[in-house]
Amino acid sequence: MKALDIKLWRDLKRLRAQVLTIALVVAIGVAGFVGLFSVHASLLEARDAFYRDNRLADVFASVRRAPLALVARIAAIDGVAEVKTEVVYDAQVDVAGVDAPVTGRFIGLDLARVHAGRQGLNALTLKSGRWPEADGALEAVVSDRFAVARGLKPGDTVHAILNGRRERVRVVGTAATPEYVFATRGGAPDDETFGIWWIDGERMAHAFDMQGAFNQLALRLHAGVPLPPVLDALDRLLEPYGAIGAVGRDEQMSATIVRDELSQLKVLGTVLPSIFLAVAMFILNVVLGRQVATQRSQIASLKALGYRDGEIAWHYVKLAIVIAGLGVAAGLALSVWIGQLMLGLYDEVFRFNRLAYHTAPWLVGAAALIASSTAALGAWAAIRAVVRLKPAQAMLPPAPPAYKPTLIERLGFGRHVGAGALMVIRNFERRPLRAAFTVTGIALAVALQIAGAFWLDAIAHIVDVQYRQVQQADVLVDFHNPVPVTVTRELQRLPGVIDAEVYRSEPVRVHLRGRSEDTVMTGFTPGAQLLRLVDEQRGPVALPPDGVVMSALLAEAIGARVGDRVTVEFRLWHRTRAEAEVVDVVHMMFGKQLYMNLDAMNRLARDGDGAGDAALQVDPHALPAFWAAVKAAPGISAVFDKQASMTTFDERTSRNIGVFSGIQTLFAVAMAVGIVYNAARIALSERAWELASLRVLGMTRGEVSVLLLAELGAELLLALPVGALLGWALAHLLMQLMSHENIDFPVVIEPSTYALAALIVLAAGVASALIVRRQVDRLDLVAVLKVRE
Repeated sequence: MKALDIKLWRDLKRLRAQVLTIALVVAIGVAGFVGLFSVHASLLEARDAFYRDNRLADVFASVRRAPLALVARIAAIDGVAEVKTEVVYDAQVDVAGVDAPVTGRFIGLDLARVHAGRQGLNALTLKSGRWPEADGALEAVVSDRFAVARGLKPGDTVHAILNGRRERVRVVGTAATPEYVFATRGGAPDDETFGIWWIDGERMAHAFDMQGAFNQLALRLHAGVPLPPVLDALDRLLEPYGAIGAVGRDEQMSATIVRDELSQLKVLGTVLPSIFLAVAMFILNVVLGRQVATQRSQIASLKALGYRDGEIAWHYVKLAIVIAGLGVAAGLALSVWIGQLMLGLYDEVFRFNRLAYHTAPWLVGAAALIASSTAALGAWAAIRAVVRLKPAQAMLPPAPPAYKPTLIERLGFGRHVGAGALMVIRNFERRPLRAAFTVTGIALAVALQIAGAFWLDAIAHIVDVQYRQVQQADVLVDFHNPVPVTVTRELQRLPGVIDAEVYRSEPVRVHLRGRSEDTVMTGFTPGAQLLRLVDEQRGPVALPPDGVVMSALLAEAIGARVGDRVTVEFRLWHRTRAEAEVVDVVHMMFGKQLYMNLDAMNRLARDGDGAGDAALQVDPHALPAFWAAVKAAPGISAVFDKQASMTTFDERTSRNIGVFSGIQTLFAVAMAVGIVYNAARIALSERAWELASLRVLGMTRGEVSVLLLAELGAELLLALPVGALLGWALAHLLMQLMSHENIDFPVVIEPSTYALAALIVLAAGVASALIVRRQVDRLDLVAVLKVRE
């Protein structure tokens, strides 16, 4: 073994505590990078395989009612390779043991093709049980996630109101499909209140009077065919039949949610590990800089013995690379734990056919390369000046820092400051960059803790706005067909109903100056309170008698301003086109939406004075009787129970974000320990002679410890407000990177989140400082004073 290699292992042994803390910070960066990217790659591979194996369509479209004879013309569109039509309707479902009715999306299956193994596009994967039979009782296959959430299994029976008729439905199996990885009616996925049900297509068509017709279709395109011309041609064919607007796979609701989830995961796997690796480089730079400074005479001796500058530099670079290698090895092991933990959470959400955790070799290589390069860069920055010295220069100790009065002394306040405090201030002024780096490192630990915890604050804000300010109603109901606004009188006669308001939501296409967007227009009754329009900045907004109110996201998409006249094209019923003035723009978190006074909306649509939905306020003590009455109401097709939805949303998000936040907390603590411990050790090694001298002069261990740790304590206290500011900035950066055109979430960070982050990092820093204080107590005064040059 070469002499420099022997020296390398001795240095590693002597610096083992610092080596371990630095390696820990590197390990966290590597674990986050490899673990999160591996989860992303595993999910992406499982998603693509699921889409491919189950033949997810390229184009989706919905209509009110179109004849099957139209299929031949659709198939003739240039580029279309395959067409699949379906009959799809939502209906309320009465599940045994569940008070509130749930909403089911019923889809007709071509059972002959299913039993023959030729499902076509958007094929189902049977998870349990068997396929339905055409004869006998009405049988259904239900979506796997809904079945798990509601405890349904083959053999169970439910009742559903299909087009006003109460039908007994027997569950014979559970299934998954790429079309409904996330099942949602346009809002957040909710597996407990919304499920997908597949039944015999012929009986489905008969139940909803859709013989010889369809209301949903999917297309597969030939490879390489551009999407926009196909969408335009399909919209032209479907327009006379009440088309809502064809979309490509990337805009299909479930596929969009899956894509956004994966994009957010990729952002987390990039931003957060980068911070840890940057901090690791800083710590390596400081530690190796101190190591080189204490070994100047050894470097001089090596140069005198004939070792070249490159050999000596490589020795210290190897020291850094070994430390980084330890971090990489530990990080790869930690990445498996993090990855499998997070993949387990995602598996409960996505329910792909094949989902297994694996780490791509390129990720391991990239992590090792980044960590070693980072370590080498940090080492070279620390040693480049010393290794260039001539042997005679290197034999001399470094020149002591030039003394000059501190700023406080120059201002005349020095006599009011104690000697110990002046020593701390002098150290700050003489090494401002080191102090700044330490403060920044600790502040980043605070920022990471805030960035992991603020999601809970954001979710609480979303729940407050959507469920308490916008929707003050307890229950929302949808009707099979439009109803007169006077239906509120009948609704108020239901058991427990305190108040009722009707509203209307219709798919529309809005045009302005050559731009257009497919969206939804919602009309509220004058003075509506149970479901209302709320601006993020201004609070509740009253709808004017005429004109449209537009969400800021929609206004930005089409370039609209207050005073513009837009063309609104209604996609269902009479398919009217009319102009309306934009009278207000409101800032909302979700969606590109249009709002109008209900009377004005009905006048604009020119199709009567009806409504399609209602919001109800219900006495909680009368809920059992109310739900029983709703289940017996044939005109109600779907129900939204606010309390059940809130409970499900809170449980899911609290658990998933809680796991992520917990991991972030562990990482932040590890970073704080690594920075504070190394800063304290470096300070101790630099000031050991000074502290030993003070001990000989009569100072106690406690007084000496205060002199050493007071500077670190000041850095900790300075880092807390800086960390809060960095945490705010990091939260905004993450939200901006994760946002997309249909979501505009505000960054909400509660004071308690800042306080908790500060306390966690402060506790980690104090614990690290106390460990170093024990070493101060054990100083060998004679040995320390002997080595003074």
